Amino acid sequence: MTISSHLQELHGLPVFDFPELGSSVGLPDAATVAWRVSAPTYCEADDEQWEQVFARFLADVDVRQVRALVVGGWDEAYENSSAEIVTALVGANNRLTGLEALFLGDMTFEDCEISWIQQSDVTPLLAAYPGLREFGVRGGSNLAFPAIEHTALHTLVVESGGLGSDVVRGIAGSTLPALENLELWLGTDQYGGDSTPADLEPLLAGTAFPALRSLGLRNSDAQDGIAAAVAGAPVVGRLERLDLSMGTLTDEGAAALLAGQPLTHLGHLGLAHHYLSEEMSERIVDALAPHGVRVDVGDRQVPESYRDGETYRYVAVAE
Repeated sequence: MTISSHLQELHGLPVFDFPELGSSVGLPDAATVAWRVSAPTYCEADDEQWEQVFARFLADVDVRQVRALVVGGWDEAYENSSAEIVTALVGANNRLTGLEALFLGDMTFEDCEISWIQQSDVTPLLAAYPGLREFGVRGGSNLAFPAIEHTALHTLVVESGGLGSDVVRGIAGSTLPALENLELWLGTDQYGGDSTPADLEPLLAGTAFPALRSLGLRNSDAQDGIAAAVAGAPVVGRLERLDLSMGTLTDEGAAALLAGQPLTHLGHLGLAHHYLSEEMSERIVDALAPHGVRVDVGDRQVPESYRDGETYRYVAVAE
C-alpha cells in the first residue's frame, strides 16, 4: 500500500469532501457520509485555514448527526503540528455528539510526505470522545500517544514512515478492552522508527487488548525480528488476521514463522511487499492454504545492490 490517494471510506461510510467556500455543491445527509474537512497544505493569502473550514463545517452541517470525520491537510503540515486541530476538535465534542470514527492527517505524498507530517499528542481526542469506535492517524513526526484508557475503541490505526518507541509503548500500555483491530506502521529508523519487539511486549504477551482479533505490524525495516517475536507470541493464538506486510521480510523471518506456533487457525496472513525467495513463498502457502488460511504474498521485492557491496531493502512507505 502507498498513500497516493485520499481515503475513500471510513467506518463503512463513503468519504465526502466538505465543499470550498462559495461552492454550489449540495450537502448530503449528515449521517450518510464520512466528512473530510481539509485545507491546502500550501495556503495562499486568500485560502481558508483549516480552523476556518472547520468553523464553516460546524455551522453548515447538522453535526449532531455526523458519525465519521476525516481531517485532511492543513497549512504547512510539514512545519505546523496538528496541536491546534486537536484543540479545535476537542472543543467541538459537545456538538459532535454522535461521532464514532475519526482519522487525522489524510494527506497523500503530493500534499505532504508521510514522514514530514507534524503530529502532536492525539490522546486528548480519545478522552474527549468516549464513544469513538474507530481512530486513525497518519504521520509519526512528533506524534505522542501516552497510555490511555478508552472503553469503546474498536479499531486503532497508526500509519507512519517511522514510529517512535515511546508511541509504541504508549499504545501497548493502554487500556482498550474493546479493541479488536490494531494496525501499526512501524517504519524505519531513518524516519524515527526506533521501536523494538520489547516495546510491544504487553501486546505480544496477550495481556493487553483482550478483544483483539486482527493485528497488523507493518512497514518495518526490522520485519524479520518482528516475525520472530510474533512466532512465539501468545496473542497470536486468538487472532483471526495477522498482517506483516509492507516491510523487509526475508526468508529468515518467514522461517521463524513456520518454526513457531501453528498459524493454521488464521483466516488471513498478510505478507505482501516482501523479500522472500520463490521457494519460501511457496512453502508458506503450501503450509497454510490447505487449512483455509488466505496467504497474501503479493509481489516480491528485489533488494538493491550498490557498488560498496551493500544490499538495501526498503519498506513500502518511508518518506
